[in-house]
Parts: sequence; structure tokens; C-alpha cells
Amino acid sequence: MHYIEPHYTWRQFYTAERDTHSPFYGRKYSLTHCSHAIYNYLIHPQWDEFGSQTLYGKLLYCHYEKKFCVIELMGEWNDVLHNDIMFLYRGVIEWLLEKDIRHFIIIGENILNFHSDGDDYYAEWFDNIDDGWIICLNFRPHVIADFIQAHLDFYLAFGGKFDDFNWRAFHPEQLYDTLDTIIQKRLNP
Repeated sequence: MHYIEPHYTWRQFYTAERDTHSPFYGRKYSLTHCSHAIYNYLIHPQWDEFGSQTLYGKLLYCHYEKKFCVIELMGEWNDVLHNDIMFLYRGVIEWLLEKDIRHFIIIGENILNFHSDGDDYYAEWFDNIDDGWIICLNFRPHVIADFIQAHLDFYLAFGGKFDDFNWRAFHPEQLYDTLDTIIQKRLNP
């Protein structure tokens, strides 16, 4: 697992550790020393921890004028044992909401499993984005099935075009514009 690193192509446009508004401002990263693990498996040192034992992330891009961000996640999203949504919400999402971010693109290719334990934090997140949205890209089919079983489809947009989306082919602002067009068609057919 230590070979799976966050997407790095957009670092020329944005780095969270240099953004004074970011919850990860000032972080220092090793290029070689792995200090975090999911269960007993070391992970790449570029992933950011936010309190969870099994879920890590990377704020890949944030645009304050357009009010959107792109977050890539890695690990096991386990709300039952570790209350991961609380850590993600309190440690990252609330911070971004305070900076008026209302559109969240969540990349889930590296999410191995999802275990639900209620929807309180998802509802709170959804209630705080006004006319914004939360789009989940490229989550694995069994994770999406668990999202559906937990009734998170009320809060999170996933499925269809969002399941196999080549997001790496876009500049971050093009990605936002493209996804916004797709979601607007879903919301206003």
C-alpha cells in the first residue's frame, strides 16, 4: 500500500500545505519515510491524516472563488468502528465550509471498504452546502452498494457517469465545470 500515492499532477496549480486557508497548511512531508499505516500496512508519506485510524486523504485542489475542492481518499472508510466520517467532517470538511467551499469532489478509487453507522454527519454536511453538491467519483461497486444500503444517495451523488470518470485528464477547473454540468442535468432534468 505504500506505493499508492495521491495524485500529484495538479501540484503545479495547488498544494494544500502552502495554502494558508487549508486545514493542512504548513505540513511537512517526507519523500521516503512512511509514518502512517492502515492496520499494519504502511501507506505513502504524502497522504494526510486527520484523526482517523483507517482513512486518509489529500486535498488535491481548492478554488475559493468557484467554491469547490477536490479531495482524494485512501483506505477503509469505517464509520462503525472508527467514526471516520466524523474525523473527515470535523477535521477537513468543516474547515472548508468555513472558507465558503460548497462543491466537493471526492475521489474514491483507493477506498477499499465502507462500513456505515448512521447518516448524521452526512446530513449535516449536506445541510451546510446550501445549493452546492458532493460528488463521489470512481468508488468501487461494492462501496457504492454500501452507500446505497446506508441511504447516503440522498446526500452524495454517485453512480452513472461518476462511476468510471477519467478525472485525471482534466485541469481541476475543467473538472469542476464538467461535473457541475452533469449534476445540474441530474438535478434539473
